[in-house]
Amino acid sequence: MKHRNFIFIFSLLITFSCSDKDNHESAIFEVGFAQEVITPIDTAFIAGHSHNRIFDGVNDDIYVKAAVISNSQEKLVFLSFDCIGLLHPQLLEIRALVKEEQPDFPIQNIMMTSTHTHSGPDVVGLWGKDLLHSGVDSKYMNTLIRKASNAILSADRKAKSCKAEYAISDHGNEWVYNISEPEELDRSVTVLRFLNEKSNVLTLTNFACHPTFLDAVNDKVSSDYVGGYYKKMNESQGGGNMFIQGSIGGWVQPEHEEKTPAQAFFRGEELADKVLEILDNSTPVKGNEINVKTSIFPMPLENTGFLMLSKAGVISRDFTDSVSTEVAYFEIGNASFATHPGETVPQLSLRTKELMRNDGPKFIVGLGMDALGYILKPYFFDEEKEIPHSKYLCSVSVGPETQEHIYNELSKLITENK
Repeated sequence: MKHRNFIFIFSLLITFSCSDKDNHESAIFEVGFAQEVITPIDTAFIAGHSHNRIFDGVNDDIYVKAAVISNSQEKLVFLSFDCIGLLHPQLLEIRALVKEEQPDFPIQNIMMTSTHTHSGPDVVGLWGKDLLHSGVDSKYMNTLIRKASNAILSADRKAKSCKAEYAISDHGNEWVYNISEPEELDRSVTVLRFLNEKSNVLTLTNFACHPTFLDAVNDKVSSDYVGGYYKKMNESQGGGNMFIQGSIGGWVQPEHEEKTPAQAFFRGEELADKVLEILDNSTPVKGNEINVKTSIFPMPLENTGFLMLSKAGVISRDFTDSVSTEVAYFEIGNASFATHPGETVPQLSLRTKELMRNDGPKFIVGLGMDALGYILKPYFFDEEKEIPHSKYLCSVSVGPETQEHIYNELSKLITENK
């Protein structure tokens, strides 16, 4: 009798142990995805290289993509634009529009990033017909904001029960370079995938490289190599596939490559192949907690050029001795994300990851929540250092202390989240 009781109790322990393990490795989320085409229909100024460039056709469509990820307590939105970099005031407009449509929506949890393609429309104002004229088309911007809101609400309606997994590797050794400081790069490719049964609902891929294969050599709309990533991922697994730009400041970009649409797509498809390869040996996400922390704060403005551009109406944004911006830190299970509001040098990516104490994947969201230009190390502003291209990089930076302000704000958010 004692022997039977022992076997029974031992069996129960095994059952509970297995059940706990299954629950631990099978965190459940509700995930929805939607996208809208944002390819300009009428003539538009091309952002990224020089003034007075007008599109003469379309190589591939560009998108705003929205993912809604939730559990029973919290809801998070991830929004991605194929453009040079959407500004924080537009994020506030999108949040307000979603609030109008759905008053109980947690709009403060809408996170935003841009892929930074240099073959998309000017959404900032810097690339109009000349220095004194904005390249922004207000009608296009209104459409863009409306489509972003629509994509968020559509994704929310499409939510499905999903399990989550992740994978991490390195990529781009043959073609991604930091032309200002060659020894400093974050080559990581970090992936988070949500599956409904065995079907992909959403895959997020974080990788750092300027989409500039087609910059100044092609006047057609394109998401550049990101379009090749979309194409291969869509063909291979379907569902929603989003690209998250990383730390590309200091000019992390493709070098020694043919500047053609074919080569751009080749490198993008190669990135997708890498993503699919490492997902074959993925790790389940632990837990299904969603924690979100954001901070809107004044960033000191030392570059008076931005103030002049604002007064001239080239950039439609309030600049004084500071500019309001936002950073965010959020966790999805044991995956963590930190946003950088511009093109940050790889050093800030690596420093931020050191702050993130989670035991899962770490995502650095470049051009996250804002696009404040280049965010550099202070010594880039020292002419005696003779860092390649530093004069231009500094001219499109709000100031030498920007990186430290971002780091300090993120440090506070991450500490609060522990």
